[in-house]
This record gives sequence, structure tokens and C-alpha cells, in this order.
Amino acid sequence: MEASPSESLPPMHILYGLSRAGLLPSATLLCFLLTGCGTPAFLTNARSTADAASNAGSDRTAKVDAPPPVRTIRATGTIQAQRAYNIQVPQISGQNTRISITNLVPNGTRVKEGDILVEFDRTQEIDNLREAQAKYDELAHKLEQKRAEVRNNAAKRAATLREAEADLAKAELQLQKAELLSEIDRLKNETKAESARARVASLRKSNQLRDQAEAAELRVAELQKERQRLVVERTQRNLERLVIRAPIAGMTALESIWRSGSMGPAQIGDQVWPGQTLLRIFDPSLMLVETSVSEPDGAALVPGVKARIRLDAYPEALFDGEFESSSPVASSALDTPIKTFAARFRIQQLDPRLLPDLSASVEIEVSNKPAGALAASVPSSNGRSAQ
Repeated sequence: MEASPSESLPPMHILYGLSRAGLLPSATLLCFLLTGCGTPAFLTNARSTADAASNAGSDRTAKVDAPPPVRTIRATGTIQAQRAYNIQVPQISGQNTRISITNLVPNGTRVKEGDILVEFDRTQEIDNLREAQAKYDELAHKLEQKRAEVRNNAAKRAATLREAEADLAKAELQLQKAELLSEIDRLKNETKAESARARVASLRKSNQLRDQAEAAELRVAELQKERQRLVVERTQRNLERLVIRAPIAGMTALESIWRSGSMGPAQIGDQVWPGQTLLRIFDPSLMLVETSVSEPDGAALVPGVKARIRLDAYPEALFDGEFESSSPVASSALDTPIKTFAARFRIQQLDPRLLPDLSASVEIEVSNKPAGALAASVPSSNGRSAQ
């Protein structure tokens, strides 16, 4: 088998070493390089190795640059209930002091609508109601007495007025006999008639004034009774406020308050101030995750987007979520220029481990569609959809 010119020649470094030692003329070395003597084998092997590495690198670059069909956006948030109510210590009218807890539902209890959640000490309010009711009954009795007295006085005045009118009629009848009587008797009759007229006029005027005065006194008594009735109703409402019932069916979660020098859930016997939040009742069938998504990832917040939700307290638990709503405008904190969208994902499973205020991680699965496919529904920082 005939060897190729490149395989029959010595390696290039050997030729160069012979030339440096004076054993090979420079012209002969030049001949190897410029004439058709061929290319040394080690150069040919190096070039082949470089070409193969280049081709392999191109293949790896092509594989890395190919985008995956689905990408994942990770965010953190907290579990919240869609329907939740805060139960606070009631504000008692006319009082601004602490009240004691006499009954409290345990934490995590499932209750129905109308069930008793918490009761407070009602001793003082019961005493107040008894006193208010007694005073109301007394005023009602006095009002009835006043009305009877007014009716009696009015009847007496009417009888007196009728008697005076009868005397006046008799005196006027005597005046008609003036021609048959002497001058002295006629003057006496005229005097009697004049006195009867004055008495009737005086009685009519005084009766009118007395009727107005007694009507005013009667109105004052009625107003006093009405005011005391309002006091009774207010005390009854205070008693009703001291018993708090569940506004919805759901689960209870006790809140931490300041008690005995430390923070902790309220207990029976604690004295609490009006307005303090004691517990929260929520509907566990409608749970959400409230999270924040960075502004560049706002394109992912479109209807139908799915998410995987994990609880930090229960790492093995995995829940499915679906996008529900997001804020139309990206906002940022005061100390950072980074803007985010507030988003809510509805959890599709029911689980007793899903409790409000638990921290959770959200993995949003987004398809790698062209930019124009999502542009119509991307929320922007100025509140308008990108076009």
C-alpha cells in the first residue's frame, strides 16, 4: 500500500530542530513548507479535532437555545379565606371599661350560623336593665295617674263653668222682670247678671289656660316615659351584644391578644377592652392565596392560568390553584423601585390544613407563547393593557 505524501514526511518539529542544529539547510525546510510536499500529519489531526469540537459546540448551543414548552414562575404569599369575619369585643353604650369573658368557643371549632361564639359578663347590664325597667314602670304609672288627674280636673272645671253659666242664665231671666220690680231690685238683678257674666268669662279663660298647662305637664310625663323606654331598649341591646353569635357557618381561629404580660389567645376569665379582636370565623370551603408577581412576569396573569401551591408548614402537601384576579396597576414599596402585581389564586381542594395567614409558595405554569399572544391581556404599570 502506497503511503500519502504527508505520512512519508517527518514531523514538522523534527525538521525545525534539524534546521536549528545546522543539519538541514533552510532552503530545504522552505521547500517542505512552500512546495507540494504536503501538510504534516499533526497539523491535519489538529484541524480535524478543532472542526469536530466546533460542530459539537454548535449542536450543544442549538440544544440549549431551544426554549422549553412551559416555564415556571415562583412567588410567595399567604393563605386567606374569601369569606371571613373578625369578632371583636362589643362597645357597650355608656361604658368604657374592660369586660370579662365568661364563655369562649375553642380554637378550630366548626360552627353553624347562629351558634354562640363568645359570651361576656352580663351581671352589671342585668342590674342596669332591672333598674331601667323599674323606673320605666314607675314613670308609666305616674303618667296614667297624671292623665286621670287631668281628666278629673277638666271635669271639675267643666262643671264649675256650667254652674256659672246657669247662674248667668238665671240672672238674665231676672232682668226680664225689671218692669215689674222696684228700682232697687232691678239694680240688684243687673249687678248679679254682670257678676255672672264676668265669672263665666273668667272661668272660660282660666279653664283654657289650665288645659294648656296640664297638657304640657302631660307631655313632659310622656317624654320622660319615652326617654326611659329608650334607656331600657339600649340596655337590652347591650345585653344582646354581650352574646356574640356566628354570622356564617365556618371554622373559628383565635387571635393573639396582650394578656398577663405576653401575647396569646384569649381565655375564659380574661378582661378585655372594647374593640379588641378576639377571633376570626372563616369559610374553609373558599380559600385563596394572596401573592405578588413581579412586573416582568405580569403577562402570566391571564384567566385560566394554573398554579401549584405548597404550604411552608406542610411541605408534603400540594394543592392545585387557578388564577382569580390581580391588581390592574403594578405598585412598589416606598424603599424600592421594584414593582409587583398583587394576585389571587383560588385553591381547588378542601383540606383542614388550609388555615388563614399560613405562608405558602406558588408555582405558576406559563406556556412559552410568542410575545404577541399574551400582549392583549398583560397588565401594565400605568393601568392599561399593552397593545
